[in-house]
Amino acid sequence: MEYFKSGLKSVLGTPQEGSQPTGAETVERLVDRVHSSTLLDDRRDACRALKALSRKFRIEVGAQGMDALCQVLEMDRRDCEIVGYALDTLCNITAPESFEDEEHASLSPASVGSVGEQFTEIFIKQPDNVGLVLGFLEEYDFHVRWPAVKLLTSLLANKPKDIQEIILVSPMGVSKLMDLLGDSREVIRNDALLLLIQLTKGNANIQKIVAFENAFDRLFDVISEEGYSDGGIVVEDCLLLMLNLLRNNTSNQNFFKEGSYIQRLAPMFNLPAEGDDTGWSAQKVGNIHCMLKVVRTLVTPGNPAQVTLSSQKTMKACGLLETLCNILMASGVPADILTETINTVAEVIRGNQGNQEYFANVMAPSNPPRPAIVVLLMSMVNEKQPFVLRCSVLYCFQCFLFKNEIGQSQLVQTLLPSSADVANLTAGQLLCGGLFSGDPLSNWFSAVALSYGLVENPAQKEQLLRVLLATHIGSLPVSLLHQCTMLLQQGNSVQSKLGLLMLLSMWLSHCPLAVKQFLSIPTSIPYLTTQVSAGSNEHDENEELVQGMCAFLMGICVTFNDDTVTTFSKEKLRQLIEKRLGLETFLDKMGEVSRHELYSKAAKHPQLRPKQPSELLFDHEFCRLFKALEGMIIKAVTPKPQGDLVNGSSELSMSASENSLLLQYKDLIREQDHNLQELTQTINRLTMDKSTLEAQVEDMTSTISQLRDENMLLRAQANTSLGQVTDGSSVGHETFHMLEEAQAEAHRWKRESEHKDMLIHKLVPYWAKIKQKNLCFSWMVLDLHQVGSQTATVTGVGVMKIPHQLVKFPLRGCKCTNRTQNHSPCFLKKWIQTVTLN
Repeated sequence: MEYFKSGLKSVLGTPQEGSQPTGAETVERLVDRVHSSTLLDDRRDACRALKALSRKFRIEVGAQGMDALCQVLEMDRRDCEIVGYALDTLCNITAPESFEDEEHASLSPASVGSVGEQFTEIFIKQPDNVGLVLGFLEEYDFHVRWPAVKLLTSLLANKPKDIQEIILVSPMGVSKLMDLLGDSREVIRNDALLLLIQLTKGNANIQKIVAFENAFDRLFDVISEEGYSDGGIVVEDCLLLMLNLLRNNTSNQNFFKEGSYIQRLAPMFNLPAEGDDTGWSAQKVGNIHCMLKVVRTLVTPGNPAQVTLSSQKTMKACGLLETLCNILMASGVPADILTETINTVAEVIRGNQGNQEYFANVMAPSNPPRPAIVVLLMSMVNEKQPFVLRCSVLYCFQCFLFKNEIGQSQLVQTLLPSSADVANLTAGQLLCGGLFSGDPLSNWFSAVALSYGLVENPAQKEQLLRVLLATHIGSLPVSLLHQCTMLLQQGNSVQSKLGLLMLLSMWLSHCPLAVKQFLSIPTSIPYLTTQVSAGSNEHDENEELVQGMCAFLMGICVTFNDDTVTTFSKEKLRQLIEKRLGLETFLDKMGEVSRHELYSKAAKHPQLRPKQPSELLFDHEFCRLFKALEGMIIKAVTPKPQGDLVNGSSELSMSASENSLLLQYKDLIREQDHNLQELTQTINRLTMDKSTLEAQVEDMTSTISQLRDENMLLRAQANTSLGQVTDGSSVGHETFHMLEEAQAEAHRWKRESEHKDMLIHKLVPYWAKIKQKNLCFSWMVLDLHQVGSQTATVTGVGVMKIPHQLVKFPLRGCKCTNRTQNHSPCFLKKWIQTVTLN
């Protein structure tokens, strides 16, 4: 400490006797020295002192020295030592956490965190500052590269979105970061991994760039060097970065699959030798957890179906599925690893028939050998097993039967008397045992698992009706449907009732035969009616869900009723709901199901993620069923008004002639509607044509007016030249010569006039279009010029009045039978009647 104080004295100078400078004053002097010193050694000493003070006087150094430190990075970039001091100082003042010796350590954690965030915001106001730090990553000197990595990590922790955007637009910014993974110094490589983990969070563009910068190869190389799952925390960091690159990024998932990286996952699941409990260290458990998450990221149900299917095929082909099944059946595996492995196997086989068949043939190493699926179901119905493990087994069973009609058929077959295996325990027997268990959670699990065998499979719903159960010795066997109904009526647990109601709803939907058998049970409809009409129970907030589910099951009985049970036909059940329960009450009770928070959670994802057993109320497949049938049930139970037409027939009975007449009227209305649509289209087309023609007429009118004015001017000039000529007796030779020039000039004007007349003649076709519109003349202005002894030619324009405007048109070529007495133009309205349009 004395040495440090002496160093400060050499930098700051010896203070006056009796005065001790404060921390802010000391920082101010050091910052001033960094700004004003001309010698590099002086600036270097001042930066070293600021670094020493930046932990204790963090706010003072940041507030006063930020500009000076940025200036050092810009001006003294060639001196590695001073750059290292500046980077270390910036790391301290932008750190997201507080320091023990910090003068402001008494501030709240939120205030301390905001200090680093505020200094980060000041630093990145000039994006070039981040570019400077990225440039220092190319410097091999340890005292420059390592602080640069730590500074970027702090900046990302404080302002992730802003830093991501700056790095994304920085030339070769991501490439410079990727090069750090090849650094031989482990501390830089490991910190670079942490930096890339922060950088790739939530930014798909950066994820793609990092992936195509050969990231997967480098990560697998690091994992291999560290010893795969037996490695340290670095292996976990590599897997976390891999997760960021793959999660919700279809492009990177395809690249991972096409690059044969899935095949490199299988060797990573090396298990300890059998009986070696010490091999499952905490770090190994964490590494395998991350490996399983990487596998699940490639096959999660949220991915596009094609991506998931191709990844599943590759995992089976390369032996990864076999490796996972070996972990599933191995002994001594920690419970959390076993749970995550079950979830992973579930998603690897979900919807893939080949993988499902392979899993069905996996045998557990037991005596006698049993199928793996049976061993898992034994754990699910065992109330002593961990709750999370039982949920994962249910998810695995759901994925095993998802779009697997063969598996569904085999499950139902294990319950039928002719094929039931008495010697060996079967899946169907385990589920029936769980239904009759005294544990409400086992009841729920078993009921839901049994319903998976009926999803979108009406044939197995009818097959399951054949299942008979012997309840007591000497008593007649009863059907499974009857027994489930009795268990529902006798149950006291809301969880058990909800499980049975979901099973019955799945069973009866789209299966009129099951509805018939259910309605044949004398107590079924009375029980549902009683439940729906009952008031809310203050002691159990979930009792309303039971009432809503009963209403839903009752609605299914109406929707899929074939009217074979006359006592509870479709119409009688509808009247029962309307008169006994009230339609509004019935629909409100059913609506309580979809409004529940746990319903929304279950509907989002196939996997159940409850935190405690009391949250296990709804299943994903049931939520899909409820969403699909809710509208149908509302329509089925709502009475139709008299005369309302449904599918072409009236609610009232109609005779054959009335039906025929009704069909004729419907055809007539349909034909008229078609004609009306065609007429509307025609009107729209004609309106557009009319607008186009009006625009053309307006342009034509403007052009004609301009040409007429020019023509009149030419004629006036020609007449003026001719009028100045007198008889030959009063002029001499010179005058006669002038006359010839005037006549030549007149001929020139005449030729130009004829040229204008030709232009006007080209506009005549537009007149034909105007005549087709049947428009009438309002008045004309005629400009007549005699060209013969008997007739005169109209060389003017006609004007007609149409709605909202006057339209002028050329009359060149029209003949008039009147004769003029001289050669001058005339403007006579009375000649209008004698004009003949050609």
